[in-house]
Amino acid sequence: TGKREVAGLPYDGEVIGAVQRSSSDSTTRDIVVCAAGTLPAELHKLWRTETPGGYHMEYGYSCMGYEIAGGLGVKMARPDAEVIVMVGDGSYLMMNSEIATSVMLDKKLIIVVLDNRGYGCINRLQQACGNASFNNMLPDSAPRIDFALHARSLGALSEHVANIAELEQAMLRARAASRTYLICIDTDDTRTTQEGGCWWEVAVPEVSTQPGVQLARARYELDRQGQQQ
Repeated sequence: TGKREVAGLPYDGEVIGAVQRSSSDSTTRDIVVCAAGTLPAELHKLWRTETPGGYHMEYGYSCMGYEIAGGLGVKMARPDAEVIVMVGDGSYLMMNSEIATSVMLDKKLIIVVLDNRGYGCINRLQQACGNASFNNMLPDSAPRIDFALHARSLGALSEHVANIAELEQAMLRARAASRTYLICIDTDDTRTTQEGGCWWEVAVPEVSTQPGVQLARARYELDRQGQQQ
């Protein structure tokens, strides 16, 4: 999880690295909370913890919107811990009202919003299955949402950062804050961490007239055979 940035915007793995580097005792004091999108896979590969319960993922159904409410529950159970919620813009829009609850209850969260301006995870899955991008990234119609300003309206402290260096400094301010602090950063919607050795089985249709789907099916069958060896 290095500091390099490619094509202008950082990707999720670089954000995770910056968040964890922001404290020397992150592996023992932090609890990271997440649920949906690309982030659970990235955190599974890259987040480091030495403490039982230091890694809280809602894997079962990838419930978009769980993150902030779940983070509040974790903070109530572990008030001594630094609870860091990592959430995409799509999940944030589905449920964010517990920011106000966290302020009201004086249960501080650090919320990092990774804004890739759409449903980047599903968009990549569409294309990986041989299909064209459809209805997940809407550059011409989606409004430009100010997540930092929205969080401020709910009582949180907040800021928008432009790059990894600014994120690292913002994390220091967030850790020093006494109430819920949201940081938003724009991220690349295409890049992921390829390393790790895991394989996510997403079946591809056996029958299709589209060459891209046929190619993806052949690749899927080859990868599946490799898992069975």
